[in-house]
Amino acid sequence: MDLIHSVLNLVVPPASLVMLAFAWPALSFINVCEWVYNTLYSENMEDKVVIITGASSGIGEQIAYEYAKKKAKLVLVARRENRLRGIGENARLLGAKHVMIMAADVVKLHDCARFVTETVNYHGRVDHLVNTASLGHTFYFEEAIDTSVFPALVDINFWGNVYPTYVALPFLRESNGRVIVNASAENWLPLPRMSLYAAAKAALINFYETLRFEVKEVGITIATHGWIGSEMTRGKFMLEDGAEMQWKEEREVHVTGGPVVEFARLMVEGACRGEAYVKYPSWYDIFLLYRVFAPSILGWTFRLLLSSNGARRSTSLIGTGRPLLESGSPPKHISGGPRLTGTTGKPLLEAGSPPKLLTRGGSPPNFLLTGGSFTFSQRNPHHHQQKME
Repeated sequence: MDLIHSVLNLVVPPASLVMLAFAWPALSFINVCEWVYNTLYSENMEDKVVIITGASSGIGEQIAYEYAKKKAKLVLVARRENRLRGIGENARLLGAKHVMIMAADVVKLHDCARFVTETVNYHGRVDHLVNTASLGHTFYFEEAIDTSVFPALVDINFWGNVYPTYVALPFLRESNGRVIVNASAENWLPLPRMSLYAAAKAALINFYETLRFEVKEVGITIATHGWIGSEMTRGKFMLEDGAEMQWKEEREVHVTGGPVVEFARLMVEGACRGEAYVKYPSWYDIFLLYRVFAPSILGWTFRLLLSSNGARRSTSLIGTGRPLLESGSPPKHISGGPRLTGTTGKPLLEAGSPPKLLTRGGSPPNFLLTGGSFTFSQRNPHHHQQKME
């Protein structure tokens, strides 16, 4: 058996490259034909129901605007209800047929069950689920003092996508709907000082790649991006203030500008065409070849980038006494559930308010939601979660 593996190790890689080289023109032609067909027969999103998590700003906000232009019915989900009101009004002005806003925390399964159930109770269906929740960091792993933030990073980047998908999947089956995932190139191109983020994104991609084969009735679009918007301008290799800013969740960073808007547009257009992958910018794929065939070159590049910053300095704010996030208005607790607090005394959950429906008429209509209420229990001691405002 060892001899067989030794022979295959020598034969299979070069033989596969030769086969791909000869098949590349044909594969490119097929891809172009598929793109043209899917563009001509793109999904009409008018009156379709779209749930967008992490919609309070950033990529999630721009995605809401793109769906609004297609006259979809939007359900915007985030923790900051006051921020969602303004975004919902903007989406309505852009053409959204209805906009429902709900304050919820996507790393809590009962919150996800609540906003999906209330959506189905009112609209009767779910066509697209767009998961945009993400949280980055810029500290070296060994610098971490307070390890309680580790579950928070994994919760938001992994479970914050899995939980909404789990709850919405039965309804997406009925409508032959689609799940759209906001991922990152770091899932296969890990960068220094982003170890936990890269690990969570890699787990997320593998989850959806497996789910793609398990659930054939539901389409899955995985969107990966490089350094765009706040990541590009503030810099993932930025020190001191950059590290502090990077703690703010992508879904709650107010970003504008071409890259973020363009990525959101590509995500929505790709999802409507039924594409399995959306990549921005697409030239990042070339690094995958380097990782497979010349990983040492990537290693040298990263070491060069790090050495250019001079002596290594601490970038982690954990345990330093400095705030992990930029301070803003005092934390707001939305009535309807118990005030859950962590070690900082800030509420872990801003949820429980009934959904707000914005219509072209301006005033919300009267409607009854049945089966959508859930009892909020205290924190489960077996599943530690620490959310940061």
